[in-house]
Amino acid sequence: MSGTLYIVATPIGNLGDLTPRAAQTFEEVDFIAAEDTRVTLKLLNHLGIKKPMISYYEHNLKEKGKQILQRIAQGENCALCSDAGMPAISDPGELIVTDALAQGIRVVPIPAASAAVTALAVSGQPTGRFVFEGFLAVNRRSRMQRLEEMKTEQRTMIFYEAPHKLRTTLADLAQAFGEERSITLCRELTKLHETITKTTLGEAIRWHEENAPRGEYVLVVAGAEPTQPEQWTLEQAVQLAQSLAAGGQKLSAAAKEAAAASGFSKSEIYKMALEQQE
Repeated sequence: MSGTLYIVATPIGNLGDLTPRAAQTFEEVDFIAAEDTRVTLKLLNHLGIKKPMISYYEHNLKEKGKQILQRIAQGENCALCSDAGMPAISDPGELIVTDALAQGIRVVPIPAASAAVTALAVSGQPTGRFVFEGFLAVNRRSRMQRLEEMKTEQRTMIFYEAPHKLRTTLADLAQAFGEERSITLCRELTKLHETITKTTLGEAIRWHEENAPRGEYVLVVAGAEPTQPEQWTLEQAVQLAQSLAAGGQKLSAAAKEAAAASGFSKSEIYKMALEQQE
């Protein structure tokens, strides 16, 4: 009988946020697959737990993923964790979860903090509908192409960013969305130097010109304002009907189509079109 792959969330900064269930899972599994075994070792030492570990990170996914799943298939239980937060979210764990499910291996979530949702909750931005983008592409052309695609995105947008790239990313966001777009910068969430700042992209750029970015950031950006529906005049609606009629439609059918597009009634469009014909 095969074992179980546990997807275990770890604190995003404050060790006090580790759940009792996560600690129990680490205690009970046969081995742990960690993004960085050195980081996870510190957590295990804090818990007083000793457990065999195997590294599983971006550059050894295929080799180590195969080994991990083979061990689970043979009956061992494994806890997968990242350095911080929920594994498999903007994280290499995504691949092993997909492969485990494809092989019929049981996957069990041990949830807790996620930096993206934590930041959204305290951002002061609309939370009903949002889209998580993770880290933008390093290549500027690809990055700007993605931001161009998101110019009309009305949902709140969440991005991750490292301090050494923050200034460039803020400038690119402002270029795409405008300097007046609202943004909340969440820095070092749950840690000693946590800061949460709601401002505009323009103000964020100017502040960071004078103040060097420090720590890891989650950027929560307001979505675009809904576009207003086009306001038709009766004259425009009549012109559309006349154009359709000139193309071969009967005037009554053309007036009906113009009414559907403009919001005016078919009868008033038809009446004015007839009057202008006379």
